[in-house]
Amino acid sequence: MIAFEVKDMTCGHCVSAITKALKSVDNHAGFTIDQARHLVMIESADADPKELRDAIADAGYSPVRVEEGTVKASAQANTCCGH
Repeated sequence: MIAFEVKDMTCGHCVSAITKALKSVDNHAGFTIDQARHLVMIESADADPKELRDAIADAGYSPVRVEEGTVKASAQANTCCGH
């Protein structure tokens, strides 16, 4: 998984623009966009992380790569019981 924190992703329009940008790089990639946590998580066998980051940046946003372990720990911390 490739993950980016995109702090300037604030609304549905942002999500749509980032979705379009990611599909332009790898139309077959699976991805999850968590607007509330400002996270974009991508499963791609073909795309290079730099290509994905550049696509998000070219759409007008400021992606910062985050490690998979950080994303999972953050997801657990945001649940009601921590599990």
